[in-house]
Amino acid sequence: MEPDELLGARLDDVIAGAGEPLAESLRQGRERTAMLPVKTRGGAVCDSLITVHPMSGACDDGKAAEPQAALAVVRVPVPIAERFIDPAVVRRALIEDALPRLGGALDLELLARGLMNALVPNFCNSGGMLLLESLVDFDEPAPSVPGDSPPLRRMAVVFDDGDPAWDATFPTGEVLTYPAGTPYVKCMETGEPVLPGLNDSDVEGIAELWRRAPVAELLKGASMLLLPIVSDELVLGFFVCTRGVEHRPFDAYDVEIGMEFATRASVLVESARRYGRERATALTLQRSMLPTGLSAPSSVEVHHRYLPGSRLIEVGGDWYESIALPGGRVALVVGDVAGHGVRAAVTMGRLRTAIHTLADLELPPAESLERLDSLMKTLGEREPHFATCAYVVYDAVTGRCKVASAGHLAPLLAPPGGEAAYLDVTPAPPLGVGGGAISTREFAVEDGTLLFLFTDGLVENRGRDIDDGLARLRRTFGPGAHARPLQELCQATLDGVFDDQHRDDIAMLVARLRRIPADDHVSWELPPDPAAVRRARGLIRGRLDTWGLSDLSPTAELLATELVTNAIRHAGGRVMVRLVREGDLVCEVFDGSDGHPRVQCEEGLSESGRGLCVVSRLANRWGVRRTGNGKAVWFELNVR
Repeated sequence: MEPDELLGARLDDVIAGAGEPLAESLRQGRERTAMLPVKTRGGAVCDSLITVHPMSGACDDGKAAEPQAALAVVRVPVPIAERFIDPAVVRRALIEDALPRLGGALDLELLARGLMNALVPNFCNSGGMLLLESLVDFDEPAPSVPGDSPPLRRMAVVFDDGDPAWDATFPTGEVLTYPAGTPYVKCMETGEPVLPGLNDSDVEGIAELWRRAPVAELLKGASMLLLPIVSDELVLGFFVCTRGVEHRPFDAYDVEIGMEFATRASVLVESARRYGRERATALTLQRSMLPTGLSAPSSVEVHHRYLPGSRLIEVGGDWYESIALPGGRVALVVGDVAGHGVRAAVTMGRLRTAIHTLADLELPPAESLERLDSLMKTLGEREPHFATCAYVVYDAVTGRCKVASAGHLAPLLAPPGGEAAYLDVTPAPPLGVGGGAISTREFAVEDGTLLFLFTDGLVENRGRDIDDGLARLRRTFGPGAHARPLQELCQATLDGVFDDQHRDDIAMLVARLRRIPADDHVSWELPPDPAAVRRARGLIRGRLDTWGLSDLSPTAELLATELVTNAIRHAGGRVMVRLVREGDLVCEVFDGSDGHPRVQCEEGLSESGRGLCVVSRLANRWGVRRTGNGKAVWFELNVR
């Protein structure tokens, strides 16, 4: 229809078939929108969005007249050949419509896909986004050949013709370098847009260089524009934009619009890059500091779970440890550093290292936490921060637990056949706060008892009182819990937690405590008499013969002789010898003195301490720990 013919025309004359679906809206005086096919002057038919606004006046009696006319707005897709003609349309689609929607994207891959979806089809028919590999993979980048481009990763490829050859020829995620002298290297070196002229020989050369035959067909007759992504004078990568032969080639107007888009996009890329680097650093640091394996006596079953925080709180300072100790004992620890991010993860790593050292020193739980408190105060001199911690030592020979807590939620104990209850542990301030004494409580534990240590993120959130969370946890460890696998119990405690969008990170440690079988340990009490040394050797020899460890008898007898002799000579009072077969062989000598023996192996010194020098040379490991009424000196021999 010619423009002059539109005045006074009926809707059906302009848009065939529009009168019937829109007539009712006209009679009711309501606006209506519909998708209808429209035939263009060239004879093509395209789906168009039509909105009809009824126009009505008033009758002589003041009533609204039935509308006889309407304003019809017809939105017809721009013909392919005219898509990139109007710079104002292209600029509005790129700068005003697309970029504001991408402002909150912090994931580089999602951002790259969004940026390319803005360029195609508003600016070009096909294109890709490439970024420095060092921006995506934060490990040390591979060296590049002088003159060539640094390693680049193709983040996204978008095209509008539906040809799968684009994805096959230019795969997303590919890491590549461009040779010296190519437009890609020029764009990276200068940080300026490059508008290379591509003829058939150039396209065939690219296809031959890459050994990808489809390149020649895909880029034949295309117009190409490279737009650098620059941030703080550093070229982060570039956009590759191509238009097919049926479209207008890129010109100076397109370069100006494209660079405005690339400049604004670089701000988004830089924000995503910094966020990604900080997040990757924190996650790597945190994961490297969390234990990769838990150790415990063979009679103790241990399982753990760590759940990072939500997307808003993803890196925290929650941690856990299970450390096997000599003599069939195990230290179970759970802690929570206040705050989130790299700072909390670093503090968590320091505490984990310290707790390993303290466990090796075999200090009682309360004294270990006191040492951690001193460490936190020292760290807090520069930057105040604090942490909570629960420390449990279980002796699988005696079946007793020693527990201490510094500002942490009490562990949950669930005996078989009984109700689960939180241990009555004397409260103390968090580590780094000070002002209160930390004490150790000791409990007798029945075989098969479940011990559960956890951080507050499991039972506390914004929408639920902590008492409700603690009660839910008790129900989880109620009747029937002892028959369930530990992994299943851990999963059950997390029910309903994943939906919390503001949850803190969570660390948990669950252990099924059982004593070592009676046949695998034995104790003897000896009088403070030198003759007891000979008796100790005979008792040890007989038990090792029973266990089939006769080959260890000479070494075990010699080392036990030194320890028993020292106990009788320096401690006085009765002496107890204990043998424990738990993986390896451990011999412990208990006495009533709290003095710490020292090794003396240097020439010219007194004979005192020479026996421990023999112990340190022949034993796999040896050490000293305090007991309630003295100390225990032990050594360990490998069982071959």
